[in-house]
Amino acid sequence: MTAYSCIYWLFHRIYYDTQNHKHKIPVVTYDCETWVLKENIKTKLRVFERKVLRRIYGPTKEKDGVWRIESNEELKRLTGDKNINYIKAQRLAWFGHVERMPNNNMVKKIYVWSAALTSSLGRPKNRWKDDVKCDITRMKIANWKSCIRNRTKWKKFVEMAKTSLKLYRLKKKKKKKLTSSSACESPARSPCC
Repeated sequence: MTAYSCIYWLFHRIYYDTQNHKHKIPVVTYDCETWVLKENIKTKLRVFERKVLRRIYGPTKEKDGVWRIESNEELKRLTGDKNINYIKAQRLAWFGHVERMPNNNMVKKIYVWSAALTSSLGRPKNRWKDDVKCDITRMKIANWKSCIRNRTKWKKFVEMAKTSLKLYRLKKKKKKKLTSSSACESPARSPCC
């Protein structure tokens, strides 16, 4: 096999299951539980996903006989934003696992530990804990510390995260449209968004 056909086979085999028509995400998102999702990482993930999907779906034939590559919007309609939502759900699952750990566990000690050094000048970097807590506030999970102790309840929140974060973005867009059309002041931004 040539290198090009090997890459195509690998993407096709790993990323897309032809019998069940479900995405296979683990290769792209390996160890994603500990990622801080910055916009550049999200963009790179979306670019990779679109590249793979274009390769899998191939060009489409128009009525006039012209072949064309599917646009980003068409691909988004077909698949959505599954990688990003999957990553956020995995992070929530890991967050719950770490919060449930006993205090003498090494992972929990590192999670709770804070450096005694002075911070550098400028805006502080986004931390993993802050990023996950921002996702929790976006999902509007009240009293999340007690929810984490109940594994079945927390698992429902993790499963909900795969779709509710998408719904949050739609609500946010609608809210922006409403505030931009009215002459009111813009609402105050939360620190995590």
